[in-house]
Amino acid sequence: MIKMNSTSAHLSLLLCNIVWACDFPLYNLVLGHYISPLAMISASLVVAALWSLMPLLWETSERVEPADRLKIVGAAILIGIVRKMCLMFGLSQTSPIDGSIISTITPLIVLILSVLVGLERLNKQKILGLLLGMAGAIAIIATSNSDTHAKSKLIGNILILIGACVSATYMVWFKHLVVKYRITTLLRWIYCISAIVMLPIGAHDIFTTDISAMDTKIVVATLFVLIVPTYIPNLLLNYSLRYVAPTVTSIYAYIQPIVAITLSVLMGLDKIHYDTLLFAITIFVGVGLVVGSYRNRSK
Repeated sequence: MIKMNSTSAHLSLLLCNIVWACDFPLYNLVLGHYISPLAMISASLVVAALWSLMPLLWETSERVEPADRLKIVGAAILIGIVRKMCLMFGLSQTSPIDGSIISTITPLIVLILSVLVGLERLNKQKILGLLLGMAGAIAIIATSNSDTHAKSKLIGNILILIGACVSATYMVWFKHLVVKYRITTLLRWIYCISAIVMLPIGAHDIFTTDISAMDTKIVVATLFVLIVPTYIPNLLLNYSLRYVAPTVTSIYAYIQPIVAITLSVLMGLDKIHYDTLLFAITIFVGVGLVVGSYRNRSK
């Protein structure tokens, strides 16, 4: 198994968030135009399941305690299926810029959940940060249907928000499983279960996808989002959770809109709106206050 320390954990978080940032423009490019969200979900989970079986070539299978199996099934449904469906259907109904910015409220949701389960305590600075961050996210969602945001739809932004909530829930409530078992074991269970559930549902959409309508650019984008973003970044994320707290882990999500916005504009998929930029700054300030509260506490 790969050995990691705190430094390599942070580098892994950097890499997986850059990969996920590429998802926003690339998914937006192909979803709903060349391949249906349901086909993409099912096919990408099958590919992830195949990736998850590869470590068995060099490591022995690890036994999962019966008491934990139901928890892992829950994790598979949550992060493997629900999050994937929210992301795919959401990005097919909104702009890559709005989607990437809304996803950055994940650290705030992690904080809220951590408070609810007793891992964190609120103070005035955290409360102010939460209020600012949530206000920015709500403002982006509320402007979805305006004339200046023709590429965004309310339902798409809401689905992206739900996906962020699902990611935060996984980081907080399943961290104990990440510590207890090998990451390769955990992901093998999650993705094999997810693929078994989703393949019968999405098989028709996969087989009826018109591959002949895709040019080289679309084929490359499709292959990237099928092969790369699901298993490999989640492997890096779960390894990192062994060394880094969920709240700190989620902060790396703020790399995503920077990369996603740059790619979206360069690819001509979207343009920056001044109100969106203002709302994004509001979210960033809110998260900055939350992060700053930890530094102040350590002094």
